[in-house]
Amino acid sequence: MALVALAGIAGAWGAHRWFTAGRATDPDVLPFLSGFPPAAHALSRYHVRWYPLTLLFLAFDVEMLFMYPWAVVVAEVGASAVIEMFVFLALLMAGVFWAYREGALRWV
Repeated sequence: MALVALAGIAGAWGAHRWFTAGRATDPDVLPFLSGFPPAAHALSRYHVRWYPLTLLFLAFDVEMLFMYPWAVVVAEVGASAVIEMFVFLALLMAGVFWAYREGALRWV
């Protein structure tokens, strides 16, 4: 089975090389950004200032993952579910205030 998988991968790679050989300079296959040639390489590194902002986004994205099921069961559970959600949101806001104090939300 492993040999069949490897043969399939080698066949796909060989077909790709066969059909695209010599066309790398053709303008139809070059990458573009809104009609202009790219100014940077596609694998260029991001500036470090993006990472704290990304972590903040992920924190609030995960918050929404918890809020959807909570919204479904809040009527059944009652007031304790509302209190738990406000505690959860307070902890998240404490993290946002800490990030603001540390300068993570400052762009430059």
